[in-house]
Amino acid sequence: MESKYDSLTLKNQLCFPIYLCSKEIIRKYTPILNELNLTYTQYIVMMYLWEKKTGNVKDIGKVLLLDSSTLTPLLKKLEVKGYITRVRSTLDERNLDITITDKGLKLRDKALSVPTQMSHCINLEEKEIEMLYSLIYKVLINIEKEEN
Repeated sequence: MESKYDSLTLKNQLCFPIYLCSKEIIRKYTPILNELNLTYTQYIVMMYLWEKKTGNVKDIGKVLLLDSSTLTPLLKKLEVKGYITRVRSTLDERNLDITITDKGLKLRDKALSVPTQMSHCINLEEKEIEMLYSLIYKVLINIEKEEN
């Protein structure tokens, strides 16, 4: 018998398995990233910088959906580790320009095994990964459209 509260059960929530999946994937990343002396959030910032080489807090935050109150302490820690430099923008003093250092670039070589290690634990076929990736990004795009 259906109840008016059925929509509030965990089994009927799309958000719940997505939350659990995200939480568990990050938990699996933790020991792998500990070997690189990175948290998961630091890792995604480093991936951004391995690709772009430079950026500013605003651009990084926009791509990674992180606000400056999360990024600022994280970037300070990455700077202390010697992986990045943070310099006030000459174009706009309110912005910090972030640049990856040689040490940060060298860390990329050590990180090469991370995706392979994670793919073993996720254990999906390539087509399943592509489908999941596509659906997740479709959800993100739809949420973004709804907010605008």
